[in-house]
Amino acid sequence: MPDTVSRRSALRLLLSALAAALLLTAAPTSAAASPASAAQDPPLVRTEQGWVRGETTAEGRQFLGIPYAQQPVGDLRWREPRSVERWQGVRAARDFGNRCVQTKSWDPGYEEPSHTEDCLDLNVYVPEGAGRRPVMVWLHGGGLTAGAGEDIVPDTFARQTGTVVVTVNYRLGAMGFLAAAGLDRETRDGVSGNFGMLDQRAALRWVRANIGRFGGDPGRVTIAGESAGGRSVCTQMASPMSRGLYRAGIVQSGAYEDCAARTHKEAVTQGAAFMKKLGCTSVACLRGKSAKEVLAAQAGFPWEPVVGGDFLPVQPFEAYANGAAARVPVLGGANQDEGRMFAFAQFDANGTPLTAERYPDVVRSAFGAEQADRVLQRYPLTDYASPTLAYATAFGDQLMACPALRLDHVLKGRGPVYAYEFADRTGPPFASLRNLGTDFDFGATHVNEVQYLFKHFGLESPLNAEQRVLSRQMIQYWGSFIRDGVPRADGQPAMPDGQKKVLSLRTASQGGNSQSATVRSEHQCDLWDASSPR
Repeated sequence: MPDTVSRRSALRLLLSALAAALLLTAAPTSAAASPASAAQDPPLVRTEQGWVRGETTAEGRQFLGIPYAQQPVGDLRWREPRSVERWQGVRAARDFGNRCVQTKSWDPGYEEPSHTEDCLDLNVYVPEGAGRRPVMVWLHGGGLTAGAGEDIVPDTFARQTGTVVVTVNYRLGAMGFLAAAGLDRETRDGVSGNFGMLDQRAALRWVRANIGRFGGDPGRVTIAGESAGGRSVCTQMASPMSRGLYRAGIVQSGAYEDCAARTHKEAVTQGAAFMKKLGCTSVACLRGKSAKEVLAAQAGFPWEPVVGGDFLPVQPFEAYANGAAARVPVLGGANQDEGRMFAFAQFDANGTPLTAERYPDVVRSAFGAEQADRVLQRYPLTDYASPTLAYATAFGDQLMACPALRLDHVLKGRGPVYAYEFADRTGPPFASLRNLGTDFDFGATHVNEVQYLFKHFGLESPLNAEQRVLSRQMIQYWGSFIRDGVPRADGQPAMPDGQKKVLSLRTASQGGNSQSATVRSEHQCDLWDASSPR
């Protein structure tokens, strides 16, 4: 039997490699502003740290690039985030802050790498009108090595749902997830490596303290995210340190690897290898390296949360199973064709589409010799238009679809669970893929649902009429969940709990939204559940 830790590490490295390929004035002195005063034009709000001036748009008000923690530079690199110091005057909040350290990618606007560590900012989108509104805090995806809060512009979503939306930057890659013996000695609990997760928690604490000044209700906060953002939600829900900072969670394509974190031993061993690659034997040496040097050295290592300390005492699924995790409503799911983007990046994007001759060997390499024959039997080439799509289906089922259903199961009893599968195969690929000029059939691949909810990368997606209807329905489901804890859409079926049925989200011409009892069998989850390391 293959070693579970080695197989998991190999999968993490594969995901990292694929992600890299894919993601290549004087202040007033009056009392704090009320929600009503925030409606000025230009809007002005007094946070606990000082005044910020945003701007009014056709969709509402927005405040961009607000720091929620001291910037992690110099001696604060690889330390827990610290509270922002107060500032004098009025801070302009009309432009996004810096993106955290990351490589360039094919995503729109990411044509150059970022070497900027001054990046712990957030953005607030407020619909017009008075009153305390529910809040969604969005944690971006990107494999925990890429992306930024600005990846979605949720202003239309905020207006249509009556929700205040906050998007967050957090430290990525080695800057966010390096564990090392020297860093352990600087932490309160002796476990380093969760700096990016602690950034997210600091942002949630900022929201609790300040969002009421923007018209949001700090008692009705939903944390949400897609891919690594969903994985982050999965992790935050398992953390005792984050409990009480939110009342619900949304996990979109984020249950991969069953949300498992690295063990402390594994993370420190990887940290030692990373330090050696940089030519360092001390933390002081690490802090003396430039961000460019750190970024160049981080390739080939898995950068993920670490289990064993106060932030994450036990693995997330264990916390869910034993009752240690927060008992909150959760809306979660995955996309029907999750693996197609990854398979495209691995094969067709390089001009080497997977062939029938190579297919068995690729399956053995990806899933192990012991599992390979069963996978080849369940995913025969005769069932698919190409070997790449056959492999993509198996990869996506194992990586995303079945873990999402396992998450539904383990959360049962911890609070209400609502399960969906985004299954619109008619939709356009999201912007990064559209820009590639390929006719590859991406179907309902990873990330593709995001453009149905928000302006992905700030862009309007070319949805046709019935896709726009599906978009409005999805926004209603998500908005209702954020407001009331129950997802509903006008004239549409209820979203089930994922134990026996899942809500399949489709356009009208493809059958419309419906409760499906076959999602688990369609994704061969009996095969993948049996080989799950849990």
